[in-house]
Amino acid sequence: MGANVPYWRLSSFYFFFFAVLGSFVPYWSLYLKELGFSAAEIGELLAIFMLMKVVSPNLWGWVADHSGRRIQLTRWLAVFATLGFCTVFIGDSYAAIVVCMMLFSLFWHAITPQFEATTLNHLGADVHRYSHIRLWGSVGFIVAVVALGPVLEKNGASWLLPVMVVLLMLTAIVGFLVPSDKGHHLPSPSHGIFKILKRPEVIGLLLASFLMQLSHGPYYTFYSIYLQTADYSRGFIGVLWGLGVLAEVALFIVVHRIFNGFSLRFLMLASLLLTSVRWILIAYFVDQVAVLIVAQLLHAASFGLYHAVAMQLIHHHFVGKHQVRGQSLYSSVSFGVGGASGSYVGGELWDSHGAAVVFSLAALAAALAFVITWLTVRFGRVSSATL
Repeated sequence: MGANVPYWRLSSFYFFFFAVLGSFVPYWSLYLKELGFSAAEIGELLAIFMLMKVVSPNLWGWVADHSGRRIQLTRWLAVFATLGFCTVFIGDSYAAIVVCMMLFSLFWHAITPQFEATTLNHLGADVHRYSHIRLWGSVGFIVAVVALGPVLEKNGASWLLPVMVVLLMLTAIVGFLVPSDKGHHLPSPSHGIFKILKRPEVIGLLLASFLMQLSHGPYYTFYSIYLQTADYSRGFIGVLWGLGVLAEVALFIVVHRIFNGFSLRFLMLASLLLTSVRWILIAYFVDQVAVLIVAQLLHAASFGLYHAVAMQLIHHHFVGKHQVRGQSLYSSVSFGVGGASGSYVGGELWDSHGAAVVFSLAALAAALAFVITWLTVRFGRVSSATL
């Protein structure tokens, strides 16, 4: 890795950023359940949070493209995300939580595409080493989710709120330590972004990413509730979440070697197939600890491998000043529309049809994404010459 890459500052930002998610994603639904919200209401609230990914990354991505001040914008997005989340202390009614979710997510969701583009530009020719920095985000997630589980088990889910505020503040502070990259000096391609979006392989990638994250919607929203209903403790729930992300870390450590041995198309197909298997295992074997462990280890494929491959493909297709818009579009379509759709539909079906049906439909969505990828995505192995 180049000597000029600010490795530890970039890694520290990922650590605290994903520590926030390690607190929020597994335990926010439990906090809402403790407040007395129904499964449908919890699904709606999480859908609002995810759906803001459609607005937020594109709004702030446009600002970044026109101002050329990417890292400066990222810093202040982290500050205002912290302030937005603090509105949770105003009240715990449905309307109050809606306001909190909207204000928090308006700023929070824009941070990832800005910072991902900054990281990739700092790496330059070492872009294939992205996973070595990104893995510290996974470490932050694991530390938060494993440490917080016993705390919430002992003191109640309301303790999540001050922990979130502290981690958000640390994320903002580290953001002010990250130096600017030279991405705003990149030339504009000769063609516009709409020409890129007309390519069949780009359409296929975005559609598959939408379905992939739709399949994850029930997992991110209801997995902790599902396990708690099956009489698992919050401490053990945290361990299972942490195990999944630990598998993701192991994947990120070796993924650049995997890239050298297999095509991106093959790796994406393998990821989607294993994701479908994962949801089936969770749907029908919740009472089998060994099977749940296997399912969590498959997080390395369903998130780690897929995201690493998708990042390479997005970075390949969207170049120059299209980088942030490409990252924002990927985030919006997949984690935004896809994740929100999965959370909403999962919430509507959870009480009436049960968890097994919801996770079976998630498996079907991943299988459909497999078919689309098979038909549209064509890309070989990663090399510094092609990326």
